Amino acid sequence: METTLIYSVPFGCSFAAIAALEWSGLPYRLARVEARDPASKQHPAFLAINPLGQTPALLTHAGTPLLESMAILLHIAARAPHKGLGYAQGTPGYDRLNSVLSFLHTTFHAAFMPAFQAARAPESDARAAVWREMAIEKVNKSLAHLERLLTGRSWLASDTAPGIADAYLAATARWAEPLQLASLASYPNVARVLATLETDPGIRFAHAIEHGVPAHSQGGFLGHVPLDQLALPAG
Repeated sequence: METTLIYSVPFGCSFAAIAALEWSGLPYRLARVEARDPASKQHPAFLAINPLGQTPALLTHAGTPLLESMAILLHIAARAPHKGLGYAQGTPGYDRLNSVLSFLHTTFHAAFMPAFQAARAPESDARAAVWREMAIEKVNKSLAHLERLLTGRSWLASDTAPGIADAYLAATARWAEPLQLASLASYPNVARVLATLETDPGIRFAHAIEHGVPAHSQGGFLGHVPLDQLALPAG
């Protein structure tokens, strides 16, 4: 059984797992959820895999559901050790990767949540301005930390090639400017890494998948599967 990733559009953090799967060379399929379509988000097959209705969600090659971006990315890296997407547990490289990925998955991702909350609020809700200010402060503080982490480094956790932490950075940092929370030009190390990632075939593939345009895989992509044809976990 091939790995199947359930991802959401538009601009989902599941973008990172698409790029990581493409880099891994593992055989995989994708299943698409339209975040703005309630029927898609509440599809029974999707909820059978993740009752929370959140993406990404992974059906592993063994048919077991795996949830949460960090767990999914570490799983992909561990299944393709020869690709250098991660490190063996207990090594200094793994400790750095785990620390950076934890920061991205919790602090950085969460920094954007007040802005998303403000965007959904009615115009009459005076709290929206407070939420936006909170998001601006949190996002810029997080970007400043990432700027320090990237000083003198090509990638967040590797010296040779992008890995799963960089994929998650690409998935989340792209929210900053459209939401008018920060200028990436103020963080030249972050901007440099993001610009380099945008030339990477795996990142370009993930963008094409999200946009629904022809996507040219250099990995093990086997196509999309409709939600109602997902192989559901036993029990």
